Amino acid sequence: MSANLNPEVYWITGASSGIGKALALELAKPGNAIILSGRNVQALEEVKQIVLLKGAGCESLPFNVADIEKFPEIVKQAIGVFGHIDVLVNNAGVSQRSPAMQTSSEVEKELMHINYFSPVALSKELIPHLRERGIGHIVVVSSIAGKFGFSLRSTYAAAKHALHGYFEALRLELREIPVYVTIVCPGRVKTNVSFNALQGDGRPHAVMDDGQRKGISAGTCAKRMAKAIKNKNNEVLIGGAELIPVYLRRYCPPLFYYLIKKVKPT
Repeated sequence: MSANLNPEVYWITGASSGIGKALALELAKPGNAIILSGRNVQALEEVKQIVLLKGAGCESLPFNVADIEKFPEIVKQAIGVFGHIDVLVNNAGVSQRSPAMQTSSEVEKELMHINYFSPVALSKELIPHLRERGIGHIVVVSSIAGKFGFSLRSTYAAAKHALHGYFEALRLELREIPVYVTIVCPGRVKTNVSFNALQGDGRPHAVMDDGQRKGISAGTCAKRMAKAIKNKNNEVLIGGAELIPVYLRRYCPPLFYYLIKKVKPT
């Protein structure tokens, strides 16, 4: 636990690898305290030791984000670690690599459960604590797939679109407390997200996509995320040229719909 009696406490889900791990390391500064959550206990412990070496307080709280029924107790445990929570980062999720017509309803339910219902439920469970404190910040990791649909990601895109609708509404409802809401939309980031993505039958994709391999580093993504959190931005797009379709769809829809059909899905 941090020696600071009143640290800035960040709770990050999906913190054992990828963007979550990178964000934990980016925020690992004296005066901050970080709660690391994920399923891989050993990986969380390794991240924890690095965070502690950087001078921040840190504890791990392993759990599966699919276990929504356990959230009331998990949130109590999280609050008890450092006495309060300032920022919840809903980062855990799973992607998809399968045509819509070849994706089972069970996989579709799992994708919606983990990517939409889980962050909604965890945030709702924490909000009474933030309301009691009179301040707080909820961060939700969406995707550029939350801005437009793309081949082989039908249900994943649906879940990310749903996050935008829900958390934009929640932001308005909590504005007077205030509880801030930041929606993060990464593009291609070099992580294992495509490797761990689900195929239509539920098996892992088990392939590092070329686009993913050529993406920005998780560290670069984390730096931009940390800046957006500090500035309490409503939304932030993070990536490279793959962000261009977001702007085309907004400002020139006909060109967007023409070009997006020519992009090879990976």
